[in-house]
Amino acid sequence: MAPGSRCLLLLLGILGALALGDPGPLEDVVIDRYYIPKICLREAQMGDFIRYHYNGTFKDGKKFDSSYDRGATVAGVVGVGRLITGMDRGLQGMCVNERRHLIVPPHLGYGSIGVAGLIPPDATLYFDVVMLDIWNKNDKLQVTTLSKPQRCNRTVENSDFVRYHYNGTLLDGTPFDSSYSKGSTYDTYVGTGWLIKGMDQGLLGMCAGEKRSIIIPPFLAYGEKGYGTVIPPQASLVFSVLLVDFHNPKDGVFLEHLEVPEPCKRRAVTGDFVRYHYNGTLMDGTLFDSSYSRNQTYNTYIGKGYIIPGMDQGLQGVCMGEQRRVVVPPHLAYGENGAGDKIPGSAVLIFDVHIIDFHNPSDPVEIETVFRPEGCNVTTRDRDFVRYHYNCSLLDGTWLFSSHDYEKPQEVTLGANKVIEGLNSGLLDMCVGERRVLIIPPHLGHGESGARGVPGSAVLRFEVELISMEEGVPEGYLFIWHGEPPANLYEQMDLNKDGGIPAEEFSTFIKTQVAEGKGRLMPSSNPEKVIADMFQNQDRNQDGKITPEELKLKSDEDQERIHEEL
Repeated sequence: MAPGSRCLLLLLGILGALALGDPGPLEDVVIDRYYIPKICLREAQMGDFIRYHYNGTFKDGKKFDSSYDRGATVAGVVGVGRLITGMDRGLQGMCVNERRHLIVPPHLGYGSIGVAGLIPPDATLYFDVVMLDIWNKNDKLQVTTLSKPQRCNRTVENSDFVRYHYNGTLLDGTPFDSSYSKGSTYDTYVGTGWLIKGMDQGLLGMCAGEKRSIIIPPFLAYGEKGYGTVIPPQASLVFSVLLVDFHNPKDGVFLEHLEVPEPCKRRAVTGDFVRYHYNGTLMDGTLFDSSYSRNQTYNTYIGKGYIIPGMDQGLQGVCMGEQRRVVVPPHLAYGENGAGDKIPGSAVLIFDVHIIDFHNPSDPVEIETVFRPEGCNVTTRDRDFVRYHYNCSLLDGTWLFSSHDYEKPQEVTLGANKVIEGLNSGLLDMCVGERRVLIIPPHLGHGESGARGVPGSAVLRFEVELISMEEGVPEGYLFIWHGEPPANLYEQMDLNKDGGIPAEEFSTFIKTQVAEGKGRLMPSSNPEKVIADMFQNQDRNQDGKITPEELKLKSDEDQERIHEEL
């Protein structure tokens, strides 16, 4: 027989069998797995507790029962005889979210008796089933770490207070609650009975910033009662959790020393005034404040209650230039209420701090002699005229000013209030050629207001080198005699003997006295102006000449001798 004839006979045979009608009663349950999820973590086994929805119909499509119509899932144990045999067999091996069509023959359903008024005798039953939940009394909590920060200095323990975000779903993915939709974290204690047991256990060991999936069986969740209308009885729960932060009410401030300069000559104590930069973040890394964004340091006293207690404590013992991380629990920060819209209630705060400088209002100028020439017998005193070079910077190294940027050294008469007090003090008792480093606190510098280019309350660092010095004169004097002045002073000063001393004669006479070593002018870079000021002081009627009546000596007596000045 040709191959084509065989195919035709086979097809006819099949059609003939169909034409004969019902081939006879089914021997077993017919299972059609018409939807199988891609991921099946677990299959229902004998003895498992399951939850499912179903529609039950007869062959003609007439519905005899439906869990959907009752608005409640069916829950029970599979494979132990609590269900009709056909259903017991048809549900085994199902995955969560799997859908099956089951055809249950009468002998595996309600048999020849049926169910009065509902299912006739010898009825074949058709079920459309979706599996929603599977668990077993021997199940344990399932915890999966989805992501974890690289740095984890501490993990959650019982009695810790935690702040976390979560999405809560049933095992089939149906959402029932989310903290994200409320716009705030869920805040509570762990291990004190405020949470369901499974969540109490599932949060243990978490790091701030860690994400976990926590699958909780019903007996560690809401059990037989469920919760309201959103969590059915005997429902397994799935939580996707992000731990934002946590602390313990017994926590103190935690310090991490990121960079400590060597050497550290001094550490800040209560009463010191500190200037520092900082970035303030929550434990999940959210930035809530930064001094860098304002391009201005935060300036305050420490240990005086001007800042949150945690920072008051956390800044104790810092070195200049130190970089430190200060972790502050909420009871030492802004507590349950938080602050503004950027710091939530009960938030742990992290401050990354860079200490720029600090001082105490009682600090003097700090003087370090870098080089002092040998055989130095003459040193600077008050009222001396000095020339010096300097470099000025902040303690963090920020460059401010330098005399090397100009053509010549800086000049000043010490004690004449022409430079800041700290620099004036630091230039005293120096030898020519000596080099010093001066640390000047702001109350001896530019104070709280600062100056052009100098921040308020800044500690200044000067590198100074004394180039030259000239002996000064007492305050208020422009010229002093080295000995007694001439008895006939006016006659000697009136060079042309005409009874009047004009400015030219006066200047010539004074320069002669200086040149002969009989007296000295107030040191200045402009001696002509000093002499002109002297003449103006003596020309009392301002007629351009000094008369005998106008010329007078001025006495200024100190402990050693009397200086007389024109």
